[in-house]
Amino acid sequence: QDDYRAGELPGDAAWVLVCDGMGGAKAGGVASEFASSVFIENMRSKLRMDMSVEYISEIISESVAQANIKVYEKSLSDKAYEGMGTTLVSAVLMGKQVVIGHVGDSRAYLLRPDGITRLTRDHSLVEDMVRMGDITEEEARNHPNKNLLTRAIGTTEEEKCDITIQEVNDGDFLLLCTDGLSSMVEEQEMLDEVYHGSEKQEICDRLINIANSRGGRDNITVVLIEV
Repeated sequence: QDDYRAGELPGDAAWVLVCDGMGGAKAGGVASEFASSVFIENMRSKLRMDMSVEYISEIISESVAQANIKVYEKSLSDKAYEGMGTTLVSAVLMGKQVVIGHVGDSRAYLLRPDGITRLTRDHSLVEDMVRMGDITEEEARNHPNKNLLTRAIGTTEEEKCDITIQEVNDGDFLLLCTDGLSSMVEEQEMLDEVYHGSEKQEICDRLINIANSRGGRDNITVVLIEV
């Protein structure tokens, strides 16, 4: 049910997108693939070199809105797709700044030799409970309602994304993933694999193998960008 896309732009720029569909195997896969296609089509038609991060943020927000309405309309067109939706996390790296847009609980992380920072906040029931102080981060990892989302692409007629703008440096990494990884692999383990693993080309595979060795209860998608 996962889908991901990535590409480069002229002028030392790159973009990446990760989606995690929901609504049953068939509907979830349709939602994630459809949202990805609509989002990227809109982004590709408007992204240009030397854009400001403010303008990139507007394009991401508009692309999310377009993907949302198209998935929502498709969910109404066929009984088999009723109630389907998808998470979405995207990143546009332009020079030394990255713009993150996300809806749902797929995540973006910034990794540096001295630590890892989560750049997104899950749109989920348990994340709200953690923020309110009702449960701890550790309790959230195994909470029975951890998969209940408060926001997702395609489940309502209108949906907005959260935007995060982050400065990056040479040697930093950006990691985007679905909850199939983040629910099974600790953040410190992600950091250790990125900076202390033997082969950079195999980092994503090693992280997926760790998640699968612990049960692999969900689809797992990981995309890594070195700044």
